[in-house]
Amino acid sequence: MGLASSTRIDKLLAEWSKGNADAREALIPVVYDELRRLARRQLWHERPDHTLQSAALVNEAYLRLIRQDHPQWQNRAHFFAVAAQLMRHILVDHARNKRAAKRGAGAPRLALDPELAPIKKQEIDVVALDSALTRLSAMDEQQGRLIELRFFGGLSIDETSVVMGISPATVKREWATARLWLQRELKRDAARQTS
Repeated sequence: MGLASSTRIDKLLAEWSKGNADAREALIPVVYDELRRLARRQLWHERPDHTLQSAALVNEAYLRLIRQDHPQWQNRAHFFAVAAQLMRHILVDHARNKRAAKRGAGAPRLALDPELAPIKKQEIDVVALDSALTRLSAMDEQQGRLIELRFFGGLSIDETSVVMGISPATVKREWATARLWLQRELKRDAARQTS
């Protein structure tokens, strides 16, 4: 995304935050491709037979975004971080509903990106990932948010730094620590399920 497009997004978000519905409506064509990329990134980790498509994920996330009363968007990175968080919740809800429909059968699986996964690429249960991320957030809210922004949001170190208001060095340090903790928890969850 170019600088001009990023600046336009920031202006539209600022206007939307002031209650300008026209700015909100003008925003979607500008951000749609980026939201689709974000959705494809999240769905790429899912099983090939996943029933939720990227367009449906984008549409549901957008509907949830526009239902917010007086959002206070900081900038483009903040908007996409919130969109990624909503997509995460949609995917987890979808997995839980599917699991409930199958009366406890295996939930859709998610393959972690190479930075999160152990050396061998591993598929994990999206519900287990959400549960582990919730536990991490309860212990250390900053690390939980960081994992959410980097993994689900696909934000870079610098974008995460801006959204969270911390230095890039702190993001790198917290990212490394949180990844290790999350890997350990996911291994424990997997071991509990097999025993």
